[in-house]
Amino acid sequence: MKAFLILEDGTIFEGKQIGADKEVISEIVFNTSMTGYLEVLTDPSYAGQAVTMTYPLIGNYGICYDDMESVQGWPDGFIVRELSRMPSNFRSETTLQHFLEENDIPGIAGIDTRALTKILREKGTMNGMITTNENFVLDEILPKLKEYRVTGVVKKVSRSQKETFAPGELATKELPVRKKVAVIDVGTKNNIIRCLLNRGCQVTVYPSDFDAEEVIASRPDGIMITNGPGDPSECVDVIAQVRRLADSGIPIFAICLGHQLMALAHGAKTYKMKYGHRGANHPVKDLDTGKVYISSQNHGYVVDADSIDDTVARPWFVNVNDKTVEGLIYSGKPVRTVQFHPEANAGPKDSELLFDEFMKML
Repeated sequence: MKAFLILEDGTIFEGKQIGADKEVISEIVFNTSMTGYLEVLTDPSYAGQAVTMTYPLIGNYGICYDDMESVQGWPDGFIVRELSRMPSNFRSETTLQHFLEENDIPGIAGIDTRALTKILREKGTMNGMITTNENFVLDEILPKLKEYRVTGVVKKVSRSQKETFAPGELATKELPVRKKVAVIDVGTKNNIIRCLLNRGCQVTVYPSDFDAEEVIASRPDGIMITNGPGDPSECVDVIAQVRRLADSGIPIFAICLGHQLMALAHGAKTYKMKYGHRGANHPVKDLDTGKVYISSQNHGYVVDADSIDDTVARPWFVNVNDKTVEGLIYSGKPVRTVQFHPEANAGPKDSELLFDEFMKML
C-alpha cells in the first residue's frame, strides 16, 4: 500500500506503508545509529516523535524481546529506507514489521531518508504526517502540522506506581545488596536499572508524580533521575520536587532529561536545538581529564551554557562537535548530571564507567 510523509514545509515523500495502518501527526526526528533499532523503538524519550533511521537497511536482525528498553514501543511513527522482512539472527523471535503492528506504530519505507535528513538538518526539526490517504488535501494538512506540539509525554511514559528491583532481576547478576538507590522515572530505560542492579544496588523506581519527601524518608543511599521525552520546562511540578531532592544532601546522578530538570531546578534555562542529538556516535569531552568518549544520545533540548550560574554548577562534559553542555557538577552538593546516555543500550558502552563513579559517590 502507498504511504506518504508530508512535512510542514510542504515537502512530500511517497513510499510504502509499514507497521500499523493508521494516520499520525508527529515531530519528525532522525537517528544516526547503525544498529539498535529495537532499543530506539522502546526508548520512552521518543514519545511524541516519529523516528527516521539514517542507516538504509533496518530490521535485518529481527526482534529479540529481551533487548527491549521498556514494556512497549513509544514513537508515533517509524521511517526507513528499506525494511528487512526476512531477518537473519539466531536470537530473532519475530520481524520488525510484526513488532510495529503489535505496538500500533505506523511507518513508511522506500523513501529517500538521506534527502529527508538533509532537510531536517538544514531547516531544523519539523512536524509531519504519515498517511495512506492518496486523496489528501495539502492546504488542509499544513495548518494542522504547524499547530502540533509535543505535550504531556512524561506522564504518558512514566510508570503509575512505585516498583522495587533486587540484583538478579531483569536478567542481571545475583549479588548481595550493597546500596539502596531511588530512581525517578520520567521515561527511564531498563538498562539504567540494570546498570545499578549489576553493581549490587536495590532499586526502587518512583513515578514522575513522586513526592520528594517520601523519597528522602525512605533513606536511599543515592538517587538517579532518568531520561525522558518532551520539553523539560513543561515539567513544572517535577522540577520543584527535583530541587527538594537536590537540597537533601543525598548523592544524585541524573541523565538526559534528568540533567535538564536539575539545571532548571537551579535557575538555569534550556532551549530547543535545531535538530538535536540522536545516535550512537556523539563525542563528548570530560573537562576534568581531557578524555573524549563516544556516547549514545537522544535529546532535542539542551541546557543553555550562558544561563548557568558558575557559583552553582560548572561544566563537566561538553559536546566536541557543537560545544553544547553535556554534563554538570554542582557546587557544594553531591550532584552530577550528564546529557548523554552512559547506560547506552545498544551502545557504545564507553561511558558506562560513570555508574562506577556514582557508586563511589554513595
